Amino acid sequence: MAYKILIVEDDTALADIYEFKFKHEGFEVRVAHNGEQGLVYAEEFIPHLVLLDLRMPVMNGDEMLEKLRAEDWGSAMRVIVLTNISRDEAPPTLRFLAVDRYLVKAHHTPGQIVETVHEILAPGSV
Repeated sequence: MAYKILIVEDDTALADIYEFKFKHEGFEVRVAHNGEQGLVYAEEFIPHLVLLDLRMPVMNGDEMLEKLRAEDWGSAMRVIVLTNISRDEAPPTLRFLAVDRYLVKAHHTPGQIVETVHEILAPGSV
């Protein structure tokens, strides 16, 4: 069984790179370009993990995450915040919304992001 990843990223070129990399690694991938679309896809697709940007049109990532956590089906979903906003600049509500990792895009290659996802989804990982 392939792990399912939802990429919520408004930068189309970057989303394409991540999508290609994860598909190449055997993941089943869906891409949303804003938080509103991401929330719909999360409910339909029920991914094993969401890669979530913060600053996006229509609905920001932190707002999407808050709504995701309010749903029974999304309350325990694995989430990596993947953004270019430093932790210090992140919305204060984010710290209460249980994310598995907070990664700054500029500091991680797509390969490193795939490795991080493998670590989080590895059997027995907490």
